[in-house]
Order: sequence, then structure tokens, then C-alpha cells
Amino acid sequence: MRYFHRYGKSFDWLFPKRLWRIRRADNKSLFLTFDDGPVPVVTTLILDILKEYQIQACFFCVGENIDKNRKIFERIIAEGHSIGNHTYHHLDERHHSERDYLKDIALCSKAIGDLGTSQARVLFRPPYGRLSRSTEKAMRKKKVAMWSVLSGDFDKKLSKEDCLQKTIEATIGRDIIVFHDNLKMVEKVLWVLPRYIEHCLNEGFKFERLE
Repeated sequence: MRYFHRYGKSFDWLFPKRLWRIRRADNKSLFLTFDDGPVPVVTTLILDILKEYQIQACFFCVGENIDKNRKIFERIIAEGHSIGNHTYHHLDERHHSERDYLKDIALCSKAIGDLGTSQARVLFRPPYGRLSRSTEKAMRKKKVAMWSVLSGDFDKKLSKEDCLQKTIEATIGRDIIVFHDNLKMVEKVLWVLPRYIEHCLNEGFKFERLE
């Protein structure tokens, strides 16, 4: 599994219309995001951690999970977090036609419905980070929100200690950071997240909600 913990200027150059960092933010601002939920246990416990530190984040939700876990989704919104579209079935675009992929995005928007914030109608994150330029263009008003720091919490070969250290080392400010509220990552993310937050706060960083 090949990936980067830090996504730098070359990605800005290759895909300039996508959101990698928040360049107009304060140098010490950070933006936490969570992909794949909402799901029982892990999303709820992540919300508990964020509430403890009084931090708001952005949850890129899978529509199917919203429909299965409506109460958790309602809690995300009630506690002031923003919402992004992550397709309905967590599709890998490479294995689907553009038409079917766009339909799946629309299904997720429907699942989000009126409860979702206005950002949910704009912010989109492609599962696996894979999105063709033609599909991006076809989405019109949606903003593709990527990331500059990938925690690697999904990497089974990466220990929780290394996950924390590499995420800390990759963080420089104005970053969009990705964790996952996914049952497969529950043990690692729940260990890493509070320690990462504590470290960043001690270093003078502040967490803001992705808008």
C-alpha cells in the first residue's frame, strides 16, 4: 500500500481546483476531517473526544451509513460539525461509469437531506482519493476537498505509535487532516486522535471547522 503522509505543492500544481490546504487561514490553524461514517461505536466515541476538547470537524459521510445510523448523523450536526459528501456506497470511481458515479453522489446528497449543512451541498471527497478530471468538471458547483495530511490509520502495517508520530511530523499548519470513523480503524484512531490533538494544542495550533 503506497501513500504519502504529507501531500505537498506538487498536488496543488497537478490539481489546482481541489482543496488541499486552507491557504487563507491562520498559520496555526488545522482542520480535522473524518471519512466513511457515521457508524456505531467509533463515530460516537470520536464525537465524545471532539466534545471533550471543544473541537469542531468535518465528517465526509457515506450515504448508506447515514441511512443506517440516522441518530448518529443527527448528533454530528447538532454538535456543530460540518458535513461533506463521500458518495452513497463508497465507490471507487475506476470501477464505475461517470453516470453511475454521479448518481451515487446524488444519492448521498439525498441521504444528507435538509439536516445537512450548506457545506454538504458543496464539499465532496472522493473515496480512495480517486477522481477523474471529467467527473470533477461534471460535478459543477461541488468543491473537491482533499487533504494535506493523511494519518494512515487505515494501514494495518502501521502501528498506532508510528501513526501518531508520522501524523505529527506531517503537520505544519493550515492543513486538512484525514482520519477515519470506520470500525476497521477503531482501535488505532481512538488511541491516536486524543494524543494528536493534545500535541497540536500544546504546540499552539488551533482546530477549526472546514467550511
